[in-house]
Amino acid sequence: MLNSAVIMGRLTADPELRQTPSKTPVCTFTVAVDRRFSDRNGERQTDFLDVVAWKGTAEFVSQYFSKGKMIIVEGSVQTRSYEDRNGNKRKAVEIVADNVQFGEPKSTGRDVNIRCEEPPQNGVRGSGGASYKPMDTGDSDDLPF
Repeated sequence: MLNSAVIMGRLTADPELRQTPSKTPVCTFTVAVDRRFSDRNGERQTDFLDVVAWKGTAEFVSQYFSKGKMIIVEGSVQTRSYEDRNGNKRKAVEIVADNVQFGEPKSTGRDVNIRCEEPPQNGVRGSGGASYKPMDTGDSDDLPF
């Protein structure tokens, strides 16, 4: 069986960092992700996906991300049941983040691809101590198509 999710989108609000009673950091946030295709009117639809990150990943997200920032989240889909304030049974679907990466460089507002590399010159570090650097896409004249 496989339970894997990878999403890329923008944070709808600043991440919320809390601690469990046992002092474990947990961060919740929502990512707005555009669907691949437009609707009949040519408008793109957007899904708003809830994400939860734990421990070091939670601290990383709360420190380096804020509303409007592009984020890449790798993790798994989780469902949980709970009772709301009125006693109604509810179900929540969320992505539990295993890995989080920057979706754009801090100096510009455009989207870029990110890949894991040797220690980068700009010193950007992601969760788990991995280093990240924007991919060099090269000159488009060199493309074979």
